Amino acid sequence: MFNFKEILSVSLILFSVIDILGSVPIIIDLRKKFGHVQSEKATLVSGIIMVIFLFVGESILQLFGIDISSFAVAGAIIMFFLGMEMVLGLQFFKSDPEESKSASIVPIAFPLIAGAGTMTTLISLKAEFSNANILVGVALNLVFVYIVLKTSGWLEKVIGKAGFNVLRKVFGIVLLAISIKIFKNHLLT
Repeated sequence: MFNFKEILSVSLILFSVIDILGSVPIIIDLRKKFGHVQSEKATLVSGIIMVIFLFVGESILQLFGIDISSFAVAGAIIMFFLGMEMVLGLQFFKSDPEESKSASIVPIAFPLIAGAGTMTTLISLKAEFSNANILVGVALNLVFVYIVLKTSGWLEKVIGKAGFNVLRKVFGIVLLAISIKIFKNHLLT
């Protein structure tokens, strides 16, 4: 049932797609903007989204007449605007005063952690690996995500303001590049 090689493969693939380390500047920026990130809530919600999408993702998209490529392009557009915020210092995602001062669910749990790239990857992994091994890979990644979210304040102190500003711009460009790659790969498919 469980295959260590499959679990390792799934974990590494998801780790590279989720790219939580690359998201640290975004998380720090959102924490500054909204005041608080609930690590447990963001991790739990992203885990629920991933597990649900693993089992019923294709069916949900088909129900609405949406193909995986369109879903990926929509996620890429959101990632593009997050990257633009980081590079240019603009603010596209404005907080609603009626909402709680937290970015735990949107945009951290979705689309940052469990975004279109992660969901598309989960559907692709189903063709190659067993669901049990994919679930273990998801769980391992969620543990790492939780640790990074929980230590984002400490990471900010270690990195410092100047380091944070440099990382924010660099990872903003990386996020823009990833979003353009997803957009390009799925636009004509």
